[in-house]
Amino acid sequence: MAKTKTIYACRECGASFPKWSGQCPDCGAWNSLEESVAAPAAAKGPKGRGNWAGTASAEVVRLADVQGEDSIRRLSSGLTELDRVLGGGLVPGSVVLLGGDPGIGKSTLLLQAQAHLAANHASLYVTGEESAAQVAMRARRLDLDPARLECLTETSLETVLATAAARRPAFMVVDSIQTLWTEALQSAPGAVAQVRECAARLVQFAKQSGCAVVLVGHVTKEGALAGPRVLEHMVDAVLYFESDSGSRFRLVRAVKNRFGAANELGVFAMTDKGLKAVGNPSAIFLSGQSEPAPGSCVLVTREGTRPMMVEVQALVAPSTLSNPRRVAVGIDQNRLGMLLAVMNRHAGIQIGDQDVFVNVAGGIRVNETASDLAIALALKSSLKEQALPKGLVAFGEIGLAGELRPVYNGEERLREAAGQGFDQALVPEGNLKGVKARITARGFRTLAQALQAV
Repeated sequence: MAKTKTIYACRECGASFPKWSGQCPDCGAWNSLEESVAAPAAAKGPKGRGNWAGTASAEVVRLADVQGEDSIRRLSSGLTELDRVLGGGLVPGSVVLLGGDPGIGKSTLLLQAQAHLAANHASLYVTGEESAAQVAMRARRLDLDPARLECLTETSLETVLATAAARRPAFMVVDSIQTLWTEALQSAPGAVAQVRECAARLVQFAKQSGCAVVLVGHVTKEGALAGPRVLEHMVDAVLYFESDSGSRFRLVRAVKNRFGAANELGVFAMTDKGLKAVGNPSAIFLSGQSEPAPGSCVLVTREGTRPMMVEVQALVAPSTLSNPRRVAVGIDQNRLGMLLAVMNRHAGIQIGDQDVFVNVAGGIRVNETASDLAIALALKSSLKEQALPKGLVAFGEIGLAGELRPVYNGEERLREAAGQGFDQALVPEGNLKGVKARITARGFRTLAQALQAV
């Protein structure tokens, strides 16, 4: 019997090495190499000939003859926000990876989706972390019909695949991928090799059977999905379940989607009866103040295909430290430092001796540069202790030369602001071309002009 060969794979990047070392030579992560069984090498072809000798050729098809995505009938999860993030629903044969902090509501979300799909399609909930009694208790607490929900408590991959092949579900949940193990490998469940092999075989099953599979993944303390990064490349969509500490609102963000827009955002509210989709997220991200307050500016941001209104808050206060603090929550810290330098150099606003705190209300994180103008307006409003006019929104990118650069989809942003009741907007001059939104929009070329206007 041939001796089993072992390799050491990095759980961060998936690279493999013949010997163990404290640091991964590829990605530089420490203590990330784990032992696993190497796959058997493929047999070599005859001497002097390529390995393809004797292999039958495959059929080549024209893309014009392939069924397009428009003709594929998606499966609705019953949750409008989840369907939006997925690009319109679950695609048969697709594999979705859902990650999030413990207790954030991943199992609740997927159980609600299964309950809706079970009305017209066969479904299967595979759990390796909970018992069937625990899942049934959750279903009754959410007022779901337990008679339509089928659950399998199993961690053996071979048993899961055999059961799924026999029952032929159209929708299957695996909670979680870190608890599965396969008899082909000797490593423990959750190891890099086990996670990679189990995910690969589940992807193969989904493509062959047409079953939509959702994998629940654990996350590390940094918030990234646990396991090798190759796991994210295997699946069709990667979703992150996020929440601000102490908030009842949950955000589902798509960081990868082969069947829809990436970086799409879905908003849910956690209630005693489960997760409820929030159809108008702009309303929850705006404060309920009747009168504007100094240091507050409303930004029209864009997440995926959806424009949203968020409130940017700034606080500028005299500092007693030799090195004043710069705290940013919801925006990039380096971006804030750059904006302060531009305001000092091109707008004559001196904040070098002040403590600066910037926060995006509602727990959302804004990653686009269109937030620059709203942040600058909020900073000046707090510094001068003067509130911005009521009903004012702003967006625009600020360059290092102090110029205002236009951002994409400016007309859709203005249309969203008008629909929420705002009547004034400060935008880059380039975003005024062809605007037909029912809102008074003023365009500026430089940051200094925009700051002087208010």
